[in-house]
Amino acid sequence: MVDIRSFIGAHNKNWEDAQLWVHPELEITVIMEGRGRFRANDEEAAIESGHVVLIPPNVPHSFHASSAIRFGVILADGIPSHVRQLFDRLIEDEHPRIIALSRLDSDHYERLFREWLRIRSSRLKEPQRNYLVWFEVLLLFLNEHSHYDQQALSISHMADYIRQHVQAPIHIYKLAEMSGLSIEGFRKRFHKMYGMTPKQYQQQCRLTEAKWLLSSSDKDLQTIADLVGFCQLHSFSLWFKKLEGCSPSEWRNSQRLYHQ
Repeated sequence: MVDIRSFIGAHNKNWEDAQLWVHPELEITVIMEGRGRFRANDEEAAIESGHVVLIPPNVPHSFHASSAIRFGVILADGIPSHVRQLFDRLIEDEHPRIIALSRLDSDHYERLFREWLRIRSSRLKEPQRNYLVWFEVLLLFLNEHSHYDQQALSISHMADYIRQHVQAPIHIYKLAEMSGLSIEGFRKRFHKMYGMTPKQYQQQCRLTEAKWLLSSSDKDLQTIADLVGFCQLHSFSLWFKKLEGCSPSEWRNSQRLYHQ
């Protein structure tokens, strides 16, 4: 039987676990705010906001605060093998692992986690099925967006920056400087992580945002063009048609017909 428990814990500076904890559930703890230390296997590591600590079952461990700190904790037992495999991908040799999320991805995970808490406290027709699906969604998110080293996290921060500034031109030298890499090093690391250049990534983000605005709002086409970085409506229309095979207005109409 699937057993998944969750809670948010908040503590003041200098709080620490009174002992090493050992439990049969696997644990996923995200640091929502603050910083502290994590101890396991006679090792200690610094943790801070955006870090996710993955702890296999029956591993003695403890948490300690260095500032006011807030955790989002999931304890899971009885997980089917296909879901457990998602957890195992994130760790190595049954040892705890600390992974990092970019600021934007950390915000997204926290929203998913809070929605999971709401689901967990609701009266459901099929609770076990809901719990397992939500747990799988959270693990899939971590597999897609987690990073193991500081350089990878720096690249992810730059991807966040591009997503949040789709209306502005990007300058590779500036992104490289912000990530602490050479221009060539930045290009190679970015392509390795995302399978495309930063400019191609921006175009993808612009298209995603344009589609979202076209389908979810009644904003006029010129406003949407401005929001995704095109001063001229004609340029926006040509760009959109090249990528999608139809004009923005035709695409919007097709979406509305589809939903009807």
